[in-house]
Amino acid sequence: MRLTAILIAAALAAIPAAGQNSASEAKPQPALVDQNPLEAEIIHVKTLTGDSFDRLVKLLSVFQARLQSDQQLRTIIVYAPKDVVAQMRRVVAELDTPGSEAAIGRNIEMTLTFLRASSKAPTTPRTLPDDIEPVAKQLRATTQYKDIQLWDVMPMRLQEGKQTTSEVSLPALDSGASSVPLSQYTLLSLGIEPDSATRKDRGWSVRFKTMSLSFRIPVLTGVSNGPDGKSIPQFSFQNLGLKTAGDFLEGQKTVLGKVSGGETDGAIFVVVSLKVLD
Repeated sequence: MRLTAILIAAALAAIPAAGQNSASEAKPQPALVDQNPLEAEIIHVKTLTGDSFDRLVKLLSVFQARLQSDQQLRTIIVYAPKDVVAQMRRVVAELDTPGSEAAIGRNIEMTLTFLRASSKAPTTPRTLPDDIEPVAKQLRATTQYKDIQLWDVMPMRLQEGKQTTSEVSLPALDSGASSVPLSQYTLLSLGIEPDSATRKDRGWSVRFKTMSLSFRIPVLTGVSNGPDGKSIPQFSFQNLGLKTAGDFLEGQKTVLGKVSGGETDGAIFVVVSLKVLD
């Protein structure tokens, strides 16, 4: 009987008085705090363009963050927790540099065709390759140069984002073929860096950060007699060059402005053609 009374009293004590809330209802639960709030950040890309920029954006997808990119503005907008944004910034800083794995991309086949020109009409007709003849015809029509001849053809293999430098010798020309007589080889120094390759409606376009060509051309200045009585040609050297940058279209021949010392009627034209390898 006593045990029954104790149980009834305990049950009555557990029932809240009328008009009163339970303890859990009287004290509101604290709101959960997001330990990793999302924030929007803009990451600026300084070096990478074209396919290199696209490869960088693709690499950042490993973070599974919400992001949008604009190649023209060279920006990546990220919406992610602060620590994730910091990691993405570190990745961009490491890869957004010249010569990095992200910057080095597609292979490019480029051909440099060197033409020598003179304002004097040729004594005999000169035959040019079929693909170069339209270029020579245009030069004859738009410049004072009437004698256009092939000097040399140089194929090159370049890589997007990587600078290529080299020194080569161009063959000597018959002194009767140009107003600048040559009987020694010309030294050519090259410095070429394709910045990016981008596919457009008309095909591939390659943007060159720099294309530098320097010529050291021997110029005949006279003749002297050697110990054996034979004539020895005397030369001085003329340093000429050009430097340019910009976009070059695949399948289109681009003529770089003439290279001339201004002392003779001769000039050098460089015809550039290229193909991007997928």
